[in-house]
Amino acid sequence: MTREIWRLTIPNIVSNVTVPLLGMADMAIAGRLGDSTATIGALAIGTTIFNFIYWNCSFLRMGTSGLTAQAFGAGRKEECANLLVRGMVVAVALAVVLIALQRPVGEAAIWLMNGDDLVRRYFFARIWAVPAAISLFALNGWFIGMQNSSTPMLIALAQNVINIAFSIWFAFGLDMGLEGVAWGTVVAQYSGVVLAVVAIVRRYRDVVRLACWRSALRLQAMGRFFTVNRDIFIRSFCLCVAYSFFTAAGARMGDPTILAVNSLMMQLFSLFSYMSDGVAYAAEALTGRFVGARDADSLSDAAGRMFRISLVIALAYVAVYMVGWEWLLGLFVDGDPNETAAIMATAARYRVWVILSPLVGFAPFLMDGIMIGATMTRILRNSMVCALALYFAIFFSLRGVWGNDALWLAFLLFMVARGVLQYLMAGGIRGIIPRAEQL
Repeated sequence: MTREIWRLTIPNIVSNVTVPLLGMADMAIAGRLGDSTATIGALAIGTTIFNFIYWNCSFLRMGTSGLTAQAFGAGRKEECANLLVRGMVVAVALAVVLIALQRPVGEAAIWLMNGDDLVRRYFFARIWAVPAAISLFALNGWFIGMQNSSTPMLIALAQNVINIAFSIWFAFGLDMGLEGVAWGTVVAQYSGVVLAVVAIVRRYRDVVRLACWRSALRLQAMGRFFTVNRDIFIRSFCLCVAYSFFTAAGARMGDPTILAVNSLMMQLFSLFSYMSDGVAYAAEALTGRFVGARDADSLSDAAGRMFRISLVIALAYVAVYMVGWEWLLGLFVDGDPNETAAIMATAARYRVWVILSPLVGFAPFLMDGIMIGATMTRILRNSMVCALALYFAIFFSLRGVWGNDALWLAFLLFMVARGVLQYLMAGGIRGIIPRAEQL
């Protein structure tokens, strides 16, 4: 079982790590285009807009993953094929809406972010990658549900190479500037879709042949698919609100050093989340598989092993944060000596929160994966809403006394509440399959 967990986890971790690396590559290209301050700023704003869009569309990957894993565990190959059809139909529908509304959505987002014409040109070039990017949510979710995390990893690696190569060619070779970086992303996303389709045809030809459009688009089946994805969307939106509020609350404290420190410390927490999410994705696949097979013993065994693996990863990050604190911050801060000293001193005051974050974060990440795999999305949604309310209540109650410490305490207790509430609402790991049977 442990080998199976790592077989699913390691490729997911590699895939996750490619995300920040690609962002760094785009930033490096933008920084060499002349007027680097304006170009990097425009890229940052444009990327933030698309991250918001994609984050709120990520429900499609999670919903497709959980439902497909259950069909896989139950040995229902036709339903696996039909879920691929449903996922792609929803992806195309979302893409059509976003492309049709690109002008009002884009202009509103650019205005809210105080963007300029450079941001506008980047946005209206990269928007054409949206259909491919959303389709990849459905495709990658389907692969994970089919217990295959290697294919999404290989696609992600190929996309990175293609993105960097075409971005450099368009930006410098064709003198397209920042627009070239956007078009490089467009080419990479569609290349990813092509590679995914090739992988499906080569490896799952016998499965996809069983797809029946009439069954796939049946009202009852689509209704459950939409219900699952609706709940995950609400959960993802609440999570987006929580992270956005964290940044906004730090900015409103009136000290730019605190805002900078919070941003840096959140980057360190993100380094942990990329690793921990790898286990969570494995939890989606295995939980769905064992729920589909109604195998409570294997589910309990897998959950226990994944908990221990996640705990070991968390302890490793705690050790890294404690031993390599100044070195890690130095990777992000290397400017004016006085500013650097101020940031380092302020960060030292709040470092305990980052050190604690892996210990309180690993369980809710794992429970997210388990709930998604079991498609117990109502619990996922309700626990997130309750945890978000607790987050706000703690911060607004304590901010006048504790300031930034109150913000970090509220954030960490928000994480704890998510995991605890999910576990209790599900009736423990042993309660998952009986409750899932009632869905």
